[in-house]
Amino acid sequence: MIDVVIDDGVDMARMPDEARIMAAVRATFNLAGGSGQPDCCIRFAADSAVRELDRDWRAKDAVTDVLSFPMQDDPVDAAAYLGDIALAVPFVEREAARLALAPADHALHLIVHGMLHLMGHDHEDDAEAARMQALERGVMAGLGLHDPYP
Repeated sequence: MIDVVIDDGVDMARMPDEARIMAAVRATFNLAGGSGQPDCCIRFAADSAVRELDRDWRAKDAVTDVLSFPMQDDPVDAAAYLGDIALAVPFVEREAARLALAPADHALHLIVHGMLHLMGHDHEDDAEAARMQALERGVMAGLGLHDPYP
């Protein structure tokens, strides 16, 4: 089951609707080797909430665009709960403006990126980053969206 959680006070006017969120999650899940229905949570939060998560879980006292919290180690069991993704909505909107992207489209890219982390992908070295970016490009193209790494 895909849960979408919107924190109180978060303005979703420029974020993707639930149908687009679900499509991005499912497309990423399927392309990354899952089958069936992914089980995860996508949270849309204020910058302060994501900053708190970043501080508490990664010891980085800063807001960031997206955080992923995988609930499994490798190998990932795609039939089990994958984890949580948190997006800092105001930060994502500012970042989209800087990149000249529609905020909803940028948020979808970040959801794709976060889902790949939940599926066990990373970008710790150049080879891993290249594999992950190729998957991101494939999902984004399949959704009719921009190349996130032009």
